[in-house]
Amino acid sequence: MPRRSPLLRAVSAPAVVVAVGVAGYMTITGMGVIDALYMTVTTLSTVGFREVVPLGPGGQIFTMGLIVSGVGIVFYSASLVARDLIEGELRRGFGRRKVQRQIAQLRQHVVVCGFGRMGRIVCKELAAKPAACVVIDRDGEILRLAEADGYLCVEGDATEDAVLQAAGIAAAQGLVAALSTDADNVYVVLSARELNPTLRIVARAEDERSERKLLHAGATRVVSPYVIGGHRMAHALLRPAVLDVIDLATHSRGLQLQIEEVAVTAGSFCDGVTLQASGLRDQLGLIVIAIRVAGGETEFNPTAGRTIAAGDRLVLMGQTTDLREIERRLSAA
Repeated sequence: MPRRSPLLRAVSAPAVVVAVGVAGYMTITGMGVIDALYMTVTTLSTVGFREVVPLGPGGQIFTMGLIVSGVGIVFYSASLVARDLIEGELRRGFGRRKVQRQIAQLRQHVVVCGFGRMGRIVCKELAAKPAACVVIDRDGEILRLAEADGYLCVEGDATEDAVLQAAGIAAAQGLVAALSTDADNVYVVLSARELNPTLRIVARAEDERSERKLLHAGATRVVSPYVIGGHRMAHALLRPAVLDVIDLATHSRGLQLQIEEVAVTAGSFCDGVTLQASGLRDQLGLIVIAIRVAGGETEFNPTAGRTIAAGDRLVLMGQTTDLREIERRLSAA
């Protein structure tokens, strides 16, 4: 049988003492239930009001025994309850401070505002990268689920500057605004952009008309789940093979094929050389889908003679191990 918790024992012990006191007074003195309960409570609380009826020797002896044993039990139980409450608050307080220390040490993490259906998927994808993230949500029950999944969490309203700052917005590389309403997401984007002007912000839009407002507020990119879902359904009907390749490269966890984006750093092995000379295709077997230059222009299917420069972002497809190798080489530069 499972052991009862100390808090349950602390609550049940006084109830047993009261029940014994009521039964004892009723049996010894012939009191009614109310009078016996009154005598028991006044005795255990050490208040000492008048006796309802003359107790007699038997009642007096029972009262002394109730005082000696019952009062001790009641006060001991009260101390257990107080201890559990205080320790619970202390544990929560220490837990929050520990999380805040961990968040303060993060750099280049992602702040995810809202741990709903979309927020959960975003966090799961970030964890698979892996990339550190901090979850903000105002619902404590939802945050407990996020904590159980191993995410750092901040409880509060993501539209408030203090909550964003507690999530380390100043040191973050990106923010996902996935709250339930477009109005809240607009406010989050405005606040985040003001707190960190270089932040990359991806915002969710329920209504297509909100896209322009979110971009104007400072979002780097706006995602509409319904628009994306509609496009994917149409592709599933008209271009199923294309959709299968995209799913294989972006969603599959069982197969070792992915599409990745990597930044070319100054002085790295592919800085200032052509695609052919870099060995990305011949030596690592990677497919260079596109090159996004620092100015924002994207060149698809670049030629072998195309020169790679620092600041370019390469969109590559290939085996996961090869992609990790290219990331390692670039980070070591």
